[in-house]
Amino acid sequence: RLRAMTVSRSSPTPIASSWKQVNMSPDKLVYMANQIGKFFAHQPEEKAVDAVADHIRKFWDPRMRKAILAHVDAGGAGLDPRTLKAVEAVRASVA
Repeated sequence: RLRAMTVSRSSPTPIASSWKQVNMSPDKLVYMANQIGKFFAHQPEEKAVDAVADHIRKFWDPRMRKAILAHVDAGGAGLDPRTLKAVEAVRASVA
């Protein structure tokens, strides 16, 4: 009987917790947040801001949320206006 080989025993499979070892740069977080904002850009502003904030709350690791909030505290360079509002909404919901 032949078994299908899925992963080599000598090569570890990456897991979600490997993010601990990688520090995301503020530039990468800004890029990701702006991409989410572009996805919801066709919606009215209030609805788009709520949708982006909801996405960040639900799917971003707490360390990522903390880092993007720190970036906003440092001026928020590079964030689109709607995305900036969404990040501020995330801050309001955490506080």
